[in-house]
Order: sequence, then C-alpha cells, then structure tokens
Amino acid sequence: MEELPQVNIPISVIISARNESRNLTENLPYILQQTYPDYEVVVVNDCSHDNSHDVLQDIQREFPHLKIVTITEHDRYKTGKKFALTLGIKAAKNEHLLFADADCKPATLNWITRMAANFTTPGAEIVLGYSPYYRSSNFLNSFVRFETVKTAINYLSSALNGDPYMGIGRNLAYTKTLFFGSKGFAAHMHLMSGDDDLFVNQNATAENSVIEIHPDTFTYTPAKTTLGSWFRQKKRHMGVGKEYKNKHRRMLSFDAVSGFLFYVLFILCLVFKFEPLLAIGIVAFRLILQVTIYFKVYKKLDAGDMLWALPFFDLIYYLYLNVFGLIGTFIKPTRWK
Repeated sequence: MEELPQVNIPISVIISARNESRNLTENLPYILQQTYPDYEVVVVNDCSHDNSHDVLQDIQREFPHLKIVTITEHDRYKTGKKFALTLGIKAAKNEHLLFADADCKPATLNWITRMAANFTTPGAEIVLGYSPYYRSSNFLNSFVRFETVKTAINYLSSALNGDPYMGIGRNLAYTKTLFFGSKGFAAHMHLMSGDDDLFVNQNATAENSVIEIHPDTFTYTPAKTTLGSWFRQKKRHMGVGKEYKNKHRRMLSFDAVSGFLFYVLFILCLVFKFEPLLAIGIVAFRLILQVTIYFKVYKKLDAGDMLWALPFFDLIYYLYLNVFGLIGTFIKPTRWK
C-alpha cells in the first residue's frame, strides 16, 4: 500500500455554490470527512433561491469546520462566480487554498493530503489538479470525457514542460498571497468565466507551479446530459480564450487549425482520389502514434476506455475546437450558472 505524504499545512477548501442543494447534500459531507489534520471548508452560498441555506445549516451542525458565506441577490448589481470566490478567499483563515465545485466529489479521503503536499515543493504557489467526469453510456458523455482528457494532457504536459497556461477550478490550489498580490480576478472580472484558467494563465510560471495527478486526488463530476446545457457551458469556457497570453493563444490556435486542416485534406484526398492509399496510410500512422503515446496517459487519467474512440472523436474534437473558437470570439456569456 502506497504511503501517504506527511504534511500538516493548514488548508482552506473553497466552494462557490448557486442553487446546489442536491449536490451539497451528496458531496459536501465527503469533503468534510477528509483525513487531513488541519483544514476548513468555506462554502459561498451565491444568491441561491433553493433550500441551499437550510442544507448548509444542517451540515454545519454536524461539521463545525464548515464556514458559510452568504451572498444575497441585489436588483441592481448582478454578481458572478469570481465575486463569490473572492468573498470566499477573504473569509478563509488559511494561506493555502484548495478549490472545488459543489458537484465535485474527490476520489478518496486523501484528496486534501496529496494536494497539500505539493506546497512543500520549494517555490510552489499553484497546484494544478485533474477532474474527470463520471462515465455513462451515451455519445455526449463519451465525447465530453474524451475532450476533457485531451485538454488535461495539453495543460498538464505544458506545465511539466515549464510553461503552465491553464488550470480547472474543479481541482486547483494556490496561495492567498499570490491571489491578492496579483489583484485577484481584477484583470478579467468583466468576464463571466476565467476564474480558473485565466487566473492560472496570468500568474503561473515554471517556478511556482506543480501538477498533481495521483488517482487519490481526482475530483469527479457529472457531465452535462443535454446538448443545450453542454453548449452553454462550452460558450462560457471558449469565450475566455482570447484573453490568454499571446504565446498561448498562438499555441492553441495552431493545434486547433492544424488538426482541422489535417482531416480536411484527408477527406479531400479521398473525394478527389488524390493518392488515397497514401492519405489513408498517413492517417493510420498518426493513429498508431497517438495510441502508442497516449496508452499509459489515458490509463493514468482513468480514461483507458477512451482509446477506442480516437479514430472517430479526434476528428470531431478538432471540428469542435474551431467551431467553438469562432463562437467564443463573437458571443459574450452573460451568466455563470
């Protein structure tokens, strides 16, 4: 049995929740039972109009290390997730902050321990975690999980290569000093999304960032079950890409466009019968290379079953990247939930 790291850095877990009574009931007690010696959980009840307040009060009676911050709706001023998280960070008593969403459940009770251990690395101010989606048997779920793994491979490998450019708020940690020293979300407060990836993009360096992909630290969350809800989610996410640093925009744009053009040229070769055998051979070689490289990585990220989907989903993935990239350029999301 693998030994747990010995660490006792005080941690504040911060969760922003809007109308999440069901998810709070299902997931919050598990987070409050983590086997970590010194932590609190700060839940920001962000203008909920369900029974989230009562649920939180009931849970707090059983777990006194739960701190509740309540935001009430204002007719004039509409708040978003960044405002809620900022209040949660201000309310947190500890320097080291760990973030999750209300619909997330850590894989084990060792989540905080293994994430916190990364702060013992000299200079570490940001810890990039991984958050897969629960598996179910439908097409949308399969593609969402495929896209999540591809995204994770990109941002985690880039961080390992000394160029961190994004993180995900469902499993992310950083210090309060870094947050306030960089003026928090001030540079992109006008955008509904970006509390995770834009903050990391603007503040992460090779020296202050580490990754954590131990299976104990995965935080699982349900994927969207309808095309409409998934489409709204993707619009929010893609809308922040243009705010990335120039070098990261160029890198991601090159990946999206080159992948798309690869498949366009392949289809054109087949349609116009221009060296079709050579085109098929090149695609087959690319696929074999991908499977060889990705095999261990997909297993490590609990997505081994996704390898079968590479030939089909890889094409859809690059089409999706370009379509939503254009949508994100012209459409501005107006809500975070």
